[in-house]
Amino acid sequence: MASEKKYSYIAIVGAMMLWSVSFVWSKLAFESYNPFTVLFFRLFIAAISLFIVSKAFGLLQKIDKSDYKILLLLSFFEPFLYFIGENFGLQYVTASTAAIIISTIPLFMPFLGFIFFKERIRRNNLIGVFISFLGVLFVMLNKDLSIAGDIKGFVFLFVAVFAALGYTVVVKRITYKYNAFTIVIWQNIIASIVFFPLFLFFDFQAFKEIGFNSDFQYIVLLGIMASNGAFLLYTYAFKHFRVSQIGLFSNLIPIFTIVISFFVFSEKLETIKYFGIALVVGGLFISEFRKNRS
Repeated sequence: MASEKKYSYIAIVGAMMLWSVSFVWSKLAFESYNPFTVLFFRLFIAAISLFIVSKAFGLLQKIDKSDYKILLLLSFFEPFLYFIGENFGLQYVTASTAAIIISTIPLFMPFLGFIFFKERIRRNNLIGVFISFLGVLFVMLNKDLSIAGDIKGFVFLFVAVFAALGYTVVVKRITYKYNAFTIVIWQNIIASIVFFPLFLFFDFQAFKEIGFNSDFQYIVLLGIMASNGAFLLYTYAFKHFRVSQIGLFSNLIPIFTIVISFFVFSEKLETIKYFGIALVVGGLFISEFRKNRS
C-alpha cells in the first residue's frame, strides 16, 4: 500500500511535468510549423497511439448513437476550442506566461459547480480568484506597466480557459457511462477530422515545403507524451488522491514551465512577473487549501 502511494506521487508529478513541458514543445514546434499543422498531427498521433493501446488491452467501449451529440460538443470545447486558444496564444506570449494563465482553470470550478450543479461557493474561492487575477494582471505587465506581449495572446489563452470549463460541464454527463480511454480517443478522433480541412486550407502548402524536419519530433512528443502519457499517469494517480489534492498538484505546472523555459529559451522574468506568479499560485493554494481544511 505504501509503495502504491509512492508511485501515485511519482505519477501525478510526472503528469504535471509533461503538461508543463508541453508548452515548451509547442513553442519549439512553432519554429517550423504553423498552429493547424501542429494541432492536426498532435491529435492524430494521440488518437492512433491511444487507440492501439486501448484495443490491445480491451479498454475501448462501444458508443451509443444517442451519445454522439454529446461527444461532438465535448470535442468542440476540448480539444478543438481549447487547443486553438492555447496554440494561437503561444504565438504571442511566452510559454511561462501561457502556463500561468492556463493554471487559473481550477479557480473557476466552484463557480461551475454553483451554476450547473447547485454546489456552494465558499468565501475562500472568492478570495483565491481575486488574488490570482491580480497576479495575472501583474504577469501581463512589464516593469514600466506596459502590456507584456500582444493582447491577442491573452485573449486566446482565456478562450482556452473557458473552453476547458465548458468541457468540464459536458464531460461530467458521460463519465459515468464510458471510461476515460474511450472518451479521450473519440474526442481526439473528432477533433482530428475537424482540424484536417483547416490544415489543408491554411497550412498544407507551407507544410509541403518544410516536410518532416527535426522539429516534427516535438509534435510526436506532444501527441504521445503530453496528450496520452500525461493523461495515463493522471488517471492512475487520480484513484489515490482527492479532487482537491489534484488541484494543489496542478499548481506545479506554471513553476515547472518557468524553470524549463529558462533553460530552453533563456526566458528571464522581471520582478513584477515573479510577484504576479506568487499571487497566482498563492490564490490557487488559498482556494484549495482552506477548502481541504473545512
